[in-house]
Amino acid sequence: MNQEKKFQVTGMTCSACVAAVEKSVKKLEGIDSVAVNLLTNSMKVSYDSDIVEAGKIIEAVEKAGYEAKEEAVEKAKEKKVNRDPYKEMLEIQQKRLIWSLFLLIPLLYIAMGPMVGLYEFPIFKGHENHLIFALTQMFLTAGILLIHNHYYKNGLQALFRRNPNMDTLIAVGSGAGFLYGIFVIFRLAYGYGHGDMDLIMTYGHELYFESSGTIVVLIAFGKWLEARAKRRTSNAITQLMDLTPPSGRVIRNGEEIILPIEEVVKGDILVLGPGENVPVDGIVTEGFTSIDESALSGESIPVEKHVGDKIMAATTNGGGRILFEATSVGEDTTISKIIALVEDANATKAPISKLADRISGIFVPIVMGISLITFLVWMGTGQGFEFSLRMAIAVLVISCPCALGLATPVAIMVGTGLGAKGGVLFKSAESLEILHHVDTIVLDKTGTITRGKPFVTDVFGVEKNPKDLLALAYALEKNSEHPLADAVVRGFETIEEKGEMKTVENFQAIPGKGLEGTVEGKRIFAGNKTLMEENGISLELVEEELSLALSQGKTPLFFGEKDHFYGWIAAKDLVKESSLEALKKLQEMGKETVMLTGDNEKTAKAVGESLPIDKIIAEVLPQEKESYIREFEEKGKKVAMVGDGINDAPALARADVGIAIGAGTDIAMESADLVLMKSNLLDVVEAIRLSENTIRNIKQNLFWAFFYNVICIPVAAGVFYPHFGLTLNPMIAAFAMSISSLFVVSNALRLNLVKIGNDSSKDESLEEDSEIHFHKKELQEEKPNKKERKQMEKRTLELDGLSCNHCVMRVEKILNDMKGIEAKVTLDPQEAVIFAEDLKDIKIEEIQKQITEAGYDVKSVK
Repeated sequence: MNQEKKFQVTGMTCSACVAAVEKSVKKLEGIDSVAVNLLTNSMKVSYDSDIVEAGKIIEAVEKAGYEAKEEAVEKAKEKKVNRDPYKEMLEIQQKRLIWSLFLLIPLLYIAMGPMVGLYEFPIFKGHENHLIFALTQMFLTAGILLIHNHYYKNGLQALFRRNPNMDTLIAVGSGAGFLYGIFVIFRLAYGYGHGDMDLIMTYGHELYFESSGTIVVLIAFGKWLEARAKRRTSNAITQLMDLTPPSGRVIRNGEEIILPIEEVVKGDILVLGPGENVPVDGIVTEGFTSIDESALSGESIPVEKHVGDKIMAATTNGGGRILFEATSVGEDTTISKIIALVEDANATKAPISKLADRISGIFVPIVMGISLITFLVWMGTGQGFEFSLRMAIAVLVISCPCALGLATPVAIMVGTGLGAKGGVLFKSAESLEILHHVDTIVLDKTGTITRGKPFVTDVFGVEKNPKDLLALAYALEKNSEHPLADAVVRGFETIEEKGEMKTVENFQAIPGKGLEGTVEGKRIFAGNKTLMEENGISLELVEEELSLALSQGKTPLFFGEKDHFYGWIAAKDLVKESSLEALKKLQEMGKETVMLTGDNEKTAKAVGESLPIDKIIAEVLPQEKESYIREFEEKGKKVAMVGDGINDAPALARADVGIAIGAGTDIAMESADLVLMKSNLLDVVEAIRLSENTIRNIKQNLFWAFFYNVICIPVAAGVFYPHFGLTLNPMIAAFAMSISSLFVVSNALRLNLVKIGNDSSKDESLEEDSEIHFHKKELQEEKPNKKERKQMEKRTLELDGLSCNHCVMRVEKILNDMKGIEAKVTLDPQEAVIFAEDLKDIKIEEIQKQITEAGYDVKSVK
């Protein structure tokens, strides 16, 4: 049975360690994939549990020279204590650095002080004191090496296991200098014992203790700086963890008590006061407040919460006091799942890191070979042992592959953490890398491009005043659970000037048709065309308006009583303003945009034609969505699918990158590679930008790591010495190596300058839901129907400046309000056809004036 498990691996110091661990584990039968992360010291293994056990995996890691253990599911309390995984590491390195500096300062003073004119203690002066001079340096250096003995323990073990790593290079490099110093001490002792002053003069100043000690301390200093920078890379996760309070106020047995958060259980009733952070996910049971959800969703405006509304852990209460029931606790809360997603993404590897992994596996042995060749070549050219050893040590120290191992994981950690803070959750490093390569964005319509629920756009009164009709509709529809009923209720509540309210009795729903109820003794019907026809209510008078509304993707809801047509209300699932802006930006990025929807073609085109969408595919069944994605991919396109529903799940899983809108279903989120906490398409643009910036940062890091070694190794080996006299002191090499790692981590931290997130206040409909257009259709004898128009005279005006159906309706209203004429306006072509019984009634100059004042042009009159 295939399963995936995470392990904690300790003892790794560089990319060579990573390569050694991965190589050792991959040798086991039944292993599908291994991803080791140097930054988090973690290993993610996918394997067949029927073939290999977790214990065997741990043994393989230990054979490579490292320690491993399964990453247990921590309790909330334990996780609270260990919120800062780099704090302990930083403290240990800081103590080592302080103690080693305490020994290094006198070592450097004794060894180099007299060279720069500092006071020289008499006990170290003259040839007769060379042995004391050497022994004092040896003891100070031995103390430094003892403090940092882990380099030698790990490095030599790795060498004996034939998996040399960074520690091996440090151990061999600094150890060679120390051992040579001991050799010098023996030679000095021999010289003093035999009275050989020439021997004492020869070896008196050939000591490398200060170089060995300084190399180790400089590397320790670099590691300390690196640990500080690493700690900053995990700030995003740490800040998210800190938002969850350690305790909550729970009501048990009628009393309010404070309990640690790990003791809160599902079903508990909790009290939340003003300004407090929510401890667990829940549902409001009493009270009203507003919740700041910016930490999780990036939503800048607090969200009002009433009884029955959901609240999430780690969000902040506003000014109200509420009671809520715990629905998710511990690892099941939204914040815990976000943290888990970010941590899982950090445990994976981006495809771009494979090159670094391949090089790391052979890098250290090659460096050791170069060091040996350097020593032999310079010895062979007669430069002497001291010079040759110095060159060989410089090659070993300058080549430590720390920067190479950190290049990818630090950028991934900062990138995914930054995304999490902005409500953009990447599930893997692979999806973070692939996203910026995507050239085709396929989007679902309902709930993705549109708001996912209908809004009233127009009220057409026939035998009723439009506002009175909306009031009547509200009285009827507030008893219904249909989405259109919800739209009517919301629409009525948004307008300031409300019509006459009525009381409804004997309410009854009519399945598939609508509803009916008694108002002031009259039986009123509300529903679809079929219900109207069954009750003798004619819709012939509004057929043209109805046809226009349907072409605009609107859904009609009719009202009337027996043989009397009161009017109708048009509702529409409105396009979000953020969708229009996002689609424009995606096209500016050069992405092809495709709308893939199960809606009928007329509705889909009504939505899509007003938006910058390259292709519209309508009337698609759920199982067909996946095949359309596959078809795009077979044409060589990199596809991202954006959706929010259960029917989108197969397509999300098939796409190169599946993007789930945060307000969507759990199934859609499980199938996706990327989750947007807000239902805002602008976050797709933000995610692509983050992907581009992160991958650019990784490439910069890899370039620096490779460039650094390519340039510095030849300099350290003395390639430029014969012509330019250029060499690299081992101490300078150690400092440069430490700085290279710090540079890579600091460069990754620059990602924090990228602003992720958008102004969520723009997440409104393109057509404001509070703007309802009221129309009155008068039953007048002089207004002929369409059958009589053939006997009427007409004029056609060619217009310019109409950009949408709102423009059409505005011009049509202006013309129809003019006495003696009836008009029909179309968008394609842009023209107005004006009917009148007598051409004298068509005052073209007045018509042109009215149209011009409305902001449009009349190009010609036919």
